[in-house]
Amino acid sequence: MLKLGQLFFASHFENLGGNMEGVIAAVPTPVNENGEPQQVPFVEHCKWVLTNGGDGLNILGSTGEANSFSTSARKQIMSWAADAISTDQLMVGTGTPSLAETITLTCHAADLGYSVALVLPPYYYKPISNEGLVAWYTALHAALKDRPIQVYFYNFPQMAGLGIPVSVINALASANPARFTGIKDSSGDLEYCRDIVKAVPNMRVFPSSETALGVARGSGFAGCISATVNETVALSAEVWQGQGSGGTADEVARQRTAIAGPTLIPSVKALVEARTFNPIWRNTLPPFVPLTDNEVTSLMQRLSA
Repeated sequence: MLKLGQLFFASHFENLGGNMEGVIAAVPTPVNENGEPQQVPFVEHCKWVLTNGGDGLNILGSTGEANSFSTSARKQIMSWAADAISTDQLMVGTGTPSLAETITLTCHAADLGYSVALVLPPYYYKPISNEGLVAWYTALHAALKDRPIQVYFYNFPQMAGLGIPVSVINALASANPARFTGIKDSSGDLEYCRDIVKAVPNMRVFPSSETALGVARGSGFAGCISATVNETVALSAEVWQGQGSGGTADEVARQRTAIAGPTLIPSVKALVEARTFNPIWRNTLPPFVPLTDNEVTSLMQRLSA
């Protein structure tokens, strides 16, 4: 039986990120030639996405080049977003291989009012047992204490080198249902997503492609969290809302295919540059390399084909 304090704790959680759903853009982070994040274009683009059909934003994820920034820079970017946008519309990537750093970043996000932290597994030490993954996420939960921030798992085996088994998700959500409430899956495996829905019915499951929006409601998904939504946001919103025809969904898939690939993040930044006419958006942090003019031209041709 939950005690009074625990009931308040759980209730406070439910009023936060538990309602996040729909078309979530994984937004890029503009940097100057020295690699320093830039506030004004960052906030402008975040607001543009929300104005043009986005339901929420994932900042400092893979698209935001989070793991190339220092802890202090990540805190600064978090603050910029929280100051300019309702934190009910924000989730922030806080996962690193360091448990201590992950705790620091997640606590900072909670103190700024973020409702959701998107947390990668500890991707340096491999192989990791299921027990080890459960222990790592449980330690994060314990360190957060009564901070009402929900943790979404970030499953990206292609980048992290390990996946998060459904059994681990089930164990953590069963033990701490008010904390572990969602997942972004970037594996591209919709059956994995469906298995999570079956195992943990209350888990908010977000595939990483807007091409899944057409089957999202029927599959029990909460929407999508996608890098290419920075370009497809208006059409993706139509598909999610059920207003888009089959042709709209086809066009979303065509545009995503044109953008996705090995240069996904530089391509997204080049498209924001094209919209804003602000050349600062072309800059990337190593190991990414900005698109050349010829590559930008080819990207635009693919999109307009």
